[in-house]
Amino acid sequence: MIKAGALVIDDRDIEEHFVRASGPGGQNVNKVATAVELRFKINESSLPADVKARLTVLAGHRVTADGVLLIDSREHRTQAQNRVAARARLVALLELAAKRPKRRKPTKPRAGAREKRLASKKQRGALKAARSGTRRGED
Repeated sequence: MIKAGALVIDDRDIEEHFVRASGPGGQNVNKVATAVELRFKINESSLPADVKARLTVLAGHRVTADGVLLIDSREHRTQAQNRVAARARLVALLELAAKRPKRRKPTKPRAGAREKRLASKKQRGALKAARSGTRRGED
């Protein structure tokens, strides 16, 4: 069972496959399956719908078309360390997805900012008008 804040994930929702990895380990790498591929079925989990949606967006390319989140870990020498690292990454993603984004409070531009913008527009327009051969109002 994995706990991520208020969310709890049952071990049955997670599949772990162990494969051979490159990286640290010397000749041991060629003999032992230390890399971990963790699979979490987002659509079949007991997570709330809004958390599922945010998790799918956050995970990006790591989610398959079937809605399975793939996390692999191969940075450590032992299978146990890689397993812990993969689960920690899943927990971090779940904690991010569980946070609701703050609502944006619409604001209006300040009067001073509006005046400054209009003054700079007028100045640019005058500069461009000065570049042309004809004068305004003399046509």
